Amino acid sequence: MLVEIPDPQVIAYVVVAFAVGVFGMMIYGKIKTLSTQKTSDPAYLSRLEYYERQLIDMKIRLDAMDLEEKLPEEQLLTKVEPILEKKAEKQVQKEPEEVKIESTKPAPKPRMPNMGFEGIAEHVLGLITAKEMTSRDIQITIGRSREHTSRLMKRLFEEGFVQRNNKTKPFTYQITEKGKAKLGNQEQPITA
Repeated sequence: MLVEIPDPQVIAYVVVAFAVGVFGMMIYGKIKTLSTQKTSDPAYLSRLEYYERQLIDMKIRLDAMDLEEKLPEEQLLTKVEPILEKKAEKQVQKEPEEVKIESTKPAPKPRMPNMGFEGIAEHVLGLITAKEMTSRDIQITIGRSREHTSRLMKRLFEEGFVQRNNKTKPFTYQITEKGKAKLGNQEQPITA
């Protein structure tokens, strides 16, 4: 296959045109960046100043928090008490009425203490001696996660301490004779 090489003049025109195009794009980019700068816009400058003040304020607060962590408690209290008194005086001046703060959060339910498998298993077996319970009921009663409760009930089922009723959704669990023997024939159910 023969390849014909064009005249040197044609090659020179193509190279020159390419160089002019690259040079033109570089100049266009410089002009565009100069025209889009907003340094002369007063609104832009005021926003920059505002954010700069906010950053300085945050830096000061952060430094103050770092100092508070390093100070002993007595020095911290002597510095904080005057600030609290000033705030209290301002509130009294603004609101002469008595302000009542009521907590909208419900009191957290106390968790069961951490137990090993045997302790929690006996507790669950005691729960289901009186009546059948679902995994969700057991979860709420013992205050553990869904996954923890599911693993526990699966293990109790596999070891034969509980019987699973597959006819209902969700499954209900009831204690077996082997489970009652593990409890030591405990007649009174454990309630939470």
